[in-house]
Amino acid sequence: MQAFTTVSGQAIPFGAANIDTDVIIPARFLKTITRAGLGKGAFCVLRENSDNVFDRNAGAPILIAGDNFGCGSSREHAPWALGDLGIRAVISPGFADIFAGNAYKNGLLLVTLPQEAVDRLLEVANDGHPITIDLENQVVTTPFQDRFEFAMDPFRKQCLVSGQDEIGLTLGMSPAIAAHEARLSAERPWLAGAACRAD
Repeated sequence: MQAFTTVSGQAIPFGAANIDTDVIIPARFLKTITRAGLGKGAFCVLRENSDNVFDRNAGAPILIAGDNFGCGSSREHAPWALGDLGIRAVISPGFADIFAGNAYKNGLLLVTLPQEAVDRLLEVANDGHPITIDLENQVVTTPFQDRFEFAMDPFRKQCLVSGQDEIGLTLGMSPAIAAHEARLSAERPWLAGAACRAD
């Protein structure tokens, strides 16, 4: 997983609410077991219109969406497809819980802001100006002195900043885990499966 500190650039001014995971990546693209190439199927129904907001802003690292983004089925392919499309962060007034969990486990930052802030960022993005998301300081800024602070779960922030999921963080503690297991085995050998001997 790529470490996340700051992302800056053009944002895709999407803004639609209640976008479910079938819109993000339709079921017909779920036959693959790899993440590579899913970006071509991302929002494919909407991208059938040649003047769609996604292709007009190809390569933009930020997506601005409406409320309840990622509702519907729990497919992990949704954040995979967004990542393959080049999106590193999504800004919205709210996200579906299962989608949010999948997003964080796959290095996609979700920023929850009030609707008024999202509307302002949509305006900035529609005018072609860049947006910056600073995860360390938990703030979204624009070239026009707009500054929107956002809340973030400390554990999810730690994972994103370090570029590690739960498994990676656990593996990083291998020396401490091994030391604990060795100490426990010496203090309580019966827990480690050692045979009990009668005196």
